[in-house]
Amino acid sequence: MNRTVYSREGKELRSIELDDSVFGLPINDDLIWYAVNNELANKRLGTASTKDRGEVHGSNAKPYKQKGTGRARRGDKKSPILVGGGTIFGPKPRDFSYAIPKKAKRLALKTILSLKVQSDNLKVVEDFSIESGKTRDLAALLNNFGVPERTVVILKDDDPMVKRAGANIPWLSFLSYNRLRAHDLFYGRRVLLFETAAKNLSEFYGKEAAQ
Repeated sequence: MNRTVYSREGKELRSIELDDSVFGLPINDDLIWYAVNNELANKRLGTASTKDRGEVHGSNAKPYKQKGTGRARRGDKKSPILVGGGTIFGPKPRDFSYAIPKKAKRLALKTILSLKVQSDNLKVVEDFSIESGKTRDLAALLNNFGVPERTVVILKDDDPMVKRAGANIPWLSFLSYNRLRAHDLFYGRRVLLFETAAKNLSEFYGKEAAQ
């Protein structure tokens, strides 16, 4: 498929051919959900922890005798039904991460890219860099592509000056073409794809690379 390449000023420059095996796939909602939730699960810390009755501080002595008081039988003061007692079936540290098949993850990323193209939320822009590394210079450039909204910029490489300039823009995130994240890509309302990154994506995720 052909897409227009835009200049830094937001003007049309030329056309570029995008690989249909990367940017022209049918949308698979289930696969996208699978990939996004996998990333969210892998980011969970799983550090929540509670103490059961064997771990809370307290005496092991009976608070009162077994019989003759007319009250419930108490073995100690650490019972879960007493104030200050242990917790029943409370959370313990655990690992929420899990792996999904590599082919499924790659297909999900290509599906999201195809979704952005079909919804006209992806623009191919000429490669640029922010030599000054200043936020105002990058913000002025991004304004040429529409109103500020949640934006993902797919870079051709790790450009430290561009990332430095965008560090203070809360609605902006950067991804490298070979290290995409399904969550950021899917929830980005606008995707700006570097022209070189578009070619690299076709080579990295295309039919030849998948074999």
